[in-house]
Amino acid sequence: MSQGGSYVKFWGVRGSIAAPGPQTLRYGGNTSCLEVRCDGKLVILDGGTGLRPFGAELVKNGPVDADILFTHTHFDHISGVPFFKPMFLPGNAFRLRAGHLLPEHTLKEVLCELMMAPLFPIPIDVMGANVRFVDFKCGEAFELDCGVGVQTCPLNHPNGATGYRLSMDGRSLCYVTDTEHVDGALDENILALIEGADYFVYDSNYTAEEYPTYRGWGHSTWQAGADLADAAGVKTFVIFHHDPSHDDSFMDKVAAEAEVRRPGTIVAREGMALPL
Repeated sequence: MSQGGSYVKFWGVRGSIAAPGPQTLRYGGNTSCLEVRCDGKLVILDGGTGLRPFGAELVKNGPVDADILFTHTHFDHISGVPFFKPMFLPGNAFRLRAGHLLPEHTLKEVLCELMMAPLFPIPIDVMGANVRFVDFKCGEAFELDCGVGVQTCPLNHPNGATGYRLSMDGRSLCYVTDTEHVDGALDENILALIEGADYFVYDSNYTAEEYPTYRGWGHSTWQAGADLADAAGVKTFVIFHHDPSHDDSFMDKVAAEAEVRRPGTIVAREGMALPL
């Protein structure tokens, strides 16, 4: 896809911890990171390990100006930040946003601690780009500097998390991870966020059969995501945040079952791009 087009590209689709290796080659082993382009303008969703290879690609194409939206700050969603090359280079500009930390913490505080000795040898202050940290309260709506409209909602996850709806040129992308459903009920916050969306990317860490073992861990199932997609009239449902134990063969089975349950459902793969 060209730099001037509008699309979403998946640089990391895995949850909890990166799972590289021969058993995850087709779906990918990097953790959460999405590139969203709207007529060339760049929004990044989450900074998991997929942010590192994305950064290596970005530096090939000159100055970078982007907004980075974090669902939350568990390690699998921020561990790529210290290895994101464009943020270390003068001439680049980033606005980093999170909606789950106030009033106890700020995003800058959390990322500074991530890159603090003895956890990491290089402090965040050495970053050469113009980096601005913005904390908001989950549930707020706002417009990014690039003109993309953003709606948010709270998610059911330990320590909090934020769901996002990005609106651009009459198209919409909803990014809803990490969150846990309630058996027998649909999350009204999520339903309101995703109503009529073109794409709905959802935390499908477990299957319905696995879920009872992990109840309370803060993650959902692809079946619960399909129910939400149906109820909200979503056009395309995207299964995301694959468990590190789910290898390519397992994900093939999920894809086949999901196609029967909701035809047209997509299982996210690293490197996959969808038009917006």
